[in-house]
Amino acid sequence: MSATDQARPTGGVDGAGGSTVAAPAGGPTTVPPRSGRPQDPRPLRRGLYRGVAHVRRGARQAVAGAVSAWRSSLHVRIGAITMVVAGTVVVIVSLVLFSQIRTQLLSVKEQAAVDQAQAGVVYAQTEVVGIAAGDAASVRATLDRTVQQLLTRGGSAGDFDVVMVYRTGDTERPPAVSRPGIYPALPEGLRAGVAGGAQYSQYAMVPNDAGQPHPTLLVGSPVPGGASSVGRLELYYAFPLDQEQETLSLIRSTVAISGIALTLFVAGIGVLVTRLVVDPVRRAAGTAQRLAEGQLEERMTVRGEDDLARLATSFNAMADSLQRQITQLEGLSQLQQRFTSDVSHELRTPLTTVQMAADVLHESRGDFPPHVARSAELLHEELDRFERLLSDLLEISRYDAGAAVLDWEPADLGAIVGRVVEGMTSLATRHGCELTVTCPPGPVVAEVDARRVERILRNLVGNAVEHGAGEPIEVTLVANRSAAAVTVRDHGVGLSPAEAEHVFDRFWRADPSRVRTVGGSGLGLSISLEDARLHGGWLQVWGQPGLGAQFRLTLPLTAGADLTGSPLPLRPTIVRRPRVRP
Repeated sequence: MSATDQARPTGGVDGAGGSTVAAPAGGPTTVPPRSGRPQDPRPLRRGLYRGVAHVRRGARQAVAGAVSAWRSSLHVRIGAITMVVAGTVVVIVSLVLFSQIRTQLLSVKEQAAVDQAQAGVVYAQTEVVGIAAGDAASVRATLDRTVQQLLTRGGSAGDFDVVMVYRTGDTERPPAVSRPGIYPALPEGLRAGVAGGAQYSQYAMVPNDAGQPHPTLLVGSPVPGGASSVGRLELYYAFPLDQEQETLSLIRSTVAISGIALTLFVAGIGVLVTRLVVDPVRRAAGTAQRLAEGQLEERMTVRGEDDLARLATSFNAMADSLQRQITQLEGLSQLQQRFTSDVSHELRTPLTTVQMAADVLHESRGDFPPHVARSAELLHEELDRFERLLSDLLEISRYDAGAAVLDWEPADLGAIVGRVVEGMTSLATRHGCELTVTCPPGPVVAEVDARRVERILRNLVGNAVEHGAGEPIEVTLVANRSAAAVTVRDHGVGLSPAEAEHVFDRFWRADPSRVRTVGGSGLGLSISLEDARLHGGWLQVWGQPGLGAQFRLTLPLTAGADLTGSPLPLRPTIVRRPRVRP
């Protein structure tokens, strides 16, 4: 069997449209043709979609993991930043260094090549004297001999090829070359420059023996005195840069490996130094977490006398102080819990029973005589007031026990004032009062407990309605860079200086014979004062008999900041007497 027969395919196509395959013993076997019905592409498409979705999900998980590691690990951030900075510096230094090495290497190569070309021109000048007087054969022999002699002379520039061109007028004789195919690769610009009588050098891609282009340094120069006035002689040197290219490749690889190693080394040092600093912080964080979990005896180990040792000492001192305070708070909390339990047992249960009975009587008051129906209404109102009193007592007991805490959050004081005024409008309308609000055009954001601030303002506005004698009530909000102030001004009966000293006392009344029309418990202003103090703010009052009163609430915009002043004066700038009501 010939080679052609062996390469021939073993299968063919029969005339019936089926394929025929070679059988070992039974001869050809015909396979039925495939059905003309196209294959359903949906399973393939679904598989492709699932693959793409899986890749996307994996990419998202990888990105999420990287982001989580970046946010949660200081080691990762320091290592990444150090690696990026060190890598950038190494790349810049490597590029500059490699550029300088390449420039210096090529400069040395070019200088050696020029020197060798000049020496070759001098030698060729002595060898081709009188070449114009010979015939074509002698000229060619002289050129070939000179080229071979130049090749044997060598030089410091390394391997090279030589081309000699002899021109007579406009006719160019066949050049003498040391290697075929090199003369056509000479650039036209180099030829033109040498033809003009000057020495030129140029880098170009010249094919090697295998026909593959490789970088080459070309140096061309005319040979003076080597021809007659009707002819000229040109000498070209071609210096392959293979050795320089290998040297630069080796340098590039060395610089790259050294740069990567240096980057990793610097990043490792950064991570190691960071670990020396972060590990004590992590131990402090772990100790703080165990303290937060209730293990109040946990302390940090103090080692040495450096900054980290001082940090551990300060942390242990803070833990001791926290343990004492937490122990005190636990005792107060137990006292408050006992008080709350006693009050709930002694007051809540009978109050609920009495209130249920009062509700039944209040709903059935239409069936009672007028005096009994009125008594049912009074009982229902007083029980509601008693329930509010009980709630206020529980709240004031929390302040007494030191268990009141704030839920800090940024809030717009203007919106809080608006909600309070909107909620108190119906009460003011029933008392014939008009509520006037003055707020800045923009939001006034402060870190406060919005529920407690709203309760303060609600108590102040309710007190103004109670004692405002139907006169207008002015609510003003002003803020500066560090604090905000809200004033509630009424033009009612007013306060004397002696009464202003007791206005925040519990269950105090300026006129004991005066009946409460709003239905307060007598603890509203006391709770408001405690709320203001809990915020680190001020709640102050000014008043004069017959000229009304003004309450001023001042709060810091930042939680925990100390107040140095208030944006609003406590005494109104214009004190006017209220209009006379008929």
